[in-house]
Amino acid sequence: MRSATPLDPDAAISVRGLVKRYGRSTAVAGLDLDIRRGEIFALLGPNGAGKTTTVEVLEGYRDRDGGEVRVLGVDPATGGRLWKADLGIVLQSGAGDSQLTCLELLRAQAAYFPDPRDPAEVLELVGLTEKAGSRGRTLSGGQRRRLDVALGIVGRPRLLFLDEPTTGFDPEARRQFWALIRSLRDLGTTMLLTTHYLDEAEELADRVGVIAHGRLVEVAVPAELGGRGRAPATVSWTEDGARRTTETATPTAFVREMAGRFPGEVPDLAVARPTLEDVYLRMIGDPRQ
Repeated sequence: MRSATPLDPDAAISVRGLVKRYGRSTAVAGLDLDIRRGEIFALLGPNGAGKTTTVEVLEGYRDRDGGEVRVLGVDPATGGRLWKADLGIVLQSGAGDSQLTCLELLRAQAAYFPDPRDPAEVLELVGLTEKAGSRGRTLSGGQRRRLDVALGIVGRPRLLFLDEPTTGFDPEARRQFWALIRSLRDLGTTMLLTTHYLDEAEELADRVGVIAHGRLVEVAVPAELGGRGRAPATVSWTEDGARRTTETATPTAFVREMAGRFPGEVPDLAVARPTLEDVYLRMIGDPRQ
């Protein structure tokens, strides 16, 4: 069924009524989505929600059963070589076990594209200049992921797909990788990120979309998803030897009034709103919420 809202010709990705079935099972059930040019968009969802299928349709790897899709203005089902050259894809597993050196891998990849970046410049961009002569199999996990990104961007893509890019990273490596992703956005690259790390989505994404049961539940900036910005705050403190908690829509006024009861600092004062994880679990129907 065609959506009543037309496709957005200015969007990097525009989807209306996307449907994908596997036999009697419907993986994607009428999904609508727009991703702006130049933004980082994080697609969140549990396993089996239709997230991977949606991305594969957008990449042109999987046919759809219904709906309209345009990626960089082209239907992925009919996209040719020039269209594919505008895409960069970083999968969960890459060339980490290669016997080739990092520079050799990039030169081989660059040969497939009409206007590639200089491989040496790409290595510098991802922080692997010192590893140019190292074989892929000798790199650490974080370095291999940087190499995967280098291979994904050497063709100078206008749109980059990142599938679970920091799985298995230690905290320091993740933050270094985040800095790399931000630098790519500064170069004007549009990115679609799939991740199970909600802090990563909150840190990187301009907007996030939550998919559940084959449908897009909501799209919003991370701070506003699920009504986070309007949700009551939880204020906690210690009084008369007991921990006390209350919810309030006006936490500043509440704390100001409460402070009048104490001669100095309010003991163990904490003010919190729902986290991205809280609203995400509620939106996907997690039984823990």
